[in-house]
Amino acid sequence: MRVILTSHGAEFISPVTFQALSGEPVHTSTFAAPETYGMGHLALAAGAAALVVAPATANVLAKAAAGLADDLLSTTLLSVTCPVLFAPAMNPAMWAQPSTQRNVAQLAADGRHFVGPEEGWLACRERGVGRMASPEEIVWALRRLVFEPRDLDGVRVLITAGPTHEHLDPVRYLSNPSTGRQGYALAEAALLRGAQVTLVTGPSQLTPPTGAAVVAVTTAAEMATATLAAAPRHDVVIGCAAVGDYTPTGPADRKLPKQPRLTLELTTTQDIIAAVAAARQPRQLVVGFAAETHDALATAAAKRAAKGLDLIVVNDVTEPGAGFGGPDNHVTLLDEAGPRHLSPRSKLQVAHTVLEWVAARRDRRAHG
Repeated sequence: MRVILTSHGAEFISPVTFQALSGEPVHTSTFAAPETYGMGHLALAAGAAALVVAPATANVLAKAAAGLADDLLSTTLLSVTCPVLFAPAMNPAMWAQPSTQRNVAQLAADGRHFVGPEEGWLACRERGVGRMASPEEIVWALRRLVFEPRDLDGVRVLITAGPTHEHLDPVRYLSNPSTGRQGYALAEAALLRGAQVTLVTGPSQLTPPTGAAVVAVTTAAEMATATLAAAPRHDVVIGCAAVGDYTPTGPADRKLPKQPRLTLELTTTQDIIAAVAAARQPRQLVVGFAAETHDALATAAAKRAAKGLDLIVVNDVTEPGAGFGGPDNHVTLLDEAGPRHLSPRSKLQVAHTVLEWVAARRDRRAHG
């Protein structure tokens, strides 16, 4: 990572700080010393995979939109051919100015990209739109900008994730150990590959990836309603949630007293991914997940056929590294061609492998 620091920026943060963080010299002047001539603005531009301007002030946006080049940053901006990401930060009145908005519109028309600004408290002690996006959001936007391949550009992907809670009474429920990690990884990977993602999620402590349209639900019935309502608008539906198979009949409206023995009457919940497949739209792909404890492949093959799925991703949760909650998974992809066993890998890598299958199948259908 190479840092360009403007003269105004140096009034806030010392170049030494950025040098320590980046491990590289900090560039401040268009007129480099002879011994660093090779790192002038043209060299910086030629070697860049992306250029992030953070914070992007109203002045920087104006100069970039007009094509001015009166310092190292503006000169480099005029020289790069790589993606450029601006993270605006300024007073709300400055952000709202017609001139600023014209500059933003011009830069967007020129193919530049933006993250933020957000609403919140600013250094000027005012609250409004103008606060720079968080570092995490900037990094995420950058990842999306430079990630390859973009083989799902514009594809609408619906993903279910997490567990469901089936309440016995207001303070107790039936559930499972799912944390939503694999479903959230699918959402992250799909966004990176250019998809438009809707994430229907049961209760989870995870933070959904920036850019996903999130629908939060609690029960299996709520997940079924949300998923079946959204499915017709999507090209791909991936059922990764650990949906409760049973729900108590008529949950109590107050806490049940502790008893020596409690008998529950349970009702089977709707099979959501099977219902999606039964009502699938033309050329829509439907993918399911199956967590098994014995005869995993045979059980998953029967489920795929019975539910009418294009692909089922199966794992034996009794295997080390293949259970709920952990960062890794060990799965097998099963379609009409048979099983494809994957070596143990991170859940994000599993997600990308599943989406590679999706992209390849869509491409095959488009040209078949």
